[in-house]
Amino acid sequence: MNNPLSPDSRASRAQVPGAELSAIPVSFPHGLPGRLARAGVPSWALWQLLVPLAAFVAANVVLLQFGGDRWIAGHLYLWEGGHWALKDNPVTSTLIHQGGKRLSALAWLGVVACALIAWRRPAWRTWCKPLLYLALAVLLSTSIVAWMKSWTHVDCPWDLVGFGGTRSYHDLLAALPAHAPPGRCFPAGHASAGYAWLALFFFLGDTRPSLRWKGFAVGLGAGVVFGIAQQLRGAHFASHDLWTLMLCWLVAVLLHRAMFARRTRVQAANAAALAGRTP
Repeated sequence: MNNPLSPDSRASRAQVPGAELSAIPVSFPHGLPGRLARAGVPSWALWQLLVPLAAFVAANVVLLQFGGDRWIAGHLYLWEGGHWALKDNPVTSTLIHQGGKRLSALAWLGVVACALIAWRRPAWRTWCKPLLYLALAVLLSTSIVAWMKSWTHVDCPWDLVGFGGTRSYHDLLAALPAHAPPGRCFPAGHASAGYAWLALFFFLGDTRPSLRWKGFAVGLGAGVVFGIAQQLRGAHFASHDLWTLMLCWLVAVLLHRAMFARRTRVQAANAAALAGRTP
């Protein structure tokens, strides 16, 4: 029987897709992370769920409770000359809004095509499930955001008094008056075409671990560019983009756990054995 601690065994495990993500022993000796770790909260839940959710709540307090949304939108509105000068600008409207949405859709179709090819070719079969995960994560993220937009009834900045519109501002969680027309601006739909690709972090973590942070940067960067362009057009407040970012990240995390949890547990047990701990 091979010694699980031998150099040969370490080398063989390093070739398992995604092994590098879970083979790194993580310890939290001090502070809240340490207490959570001792309480049995796994490190993935801490850094992939609890920390992002805490940051999300804090940012919402600033944007919604302390008026950060209207402060940012107001400065953009004044900077553009007291009207949304970039609303129909070729860069923000045609290139980033329309072109970015089409590029994201084409990329998704490319992922689906690659998954079908991998499924039909036995030599590429190991790529099939990661590609399926990526396609599902992007589809679910954009679909959930679109579904929420259909019933949240939140207005765009350009619809509101003080920003060139005629409607009154209502807090995000406040009930709309009976006479108020429904809005279709929350969460940020176009930003989801970028933030949905945060799932690249997990896809590449399973297939090319050294590139996982570059995948994260692609998804985050695309979402930020799409979101800022829409804010410059007056289509969204910053909180709309923040909610889209959080929704897309939650879909990426939870779908990955649902599809790959068993393999992750095996890799964690191997990592514990390599570190000399009891799995």
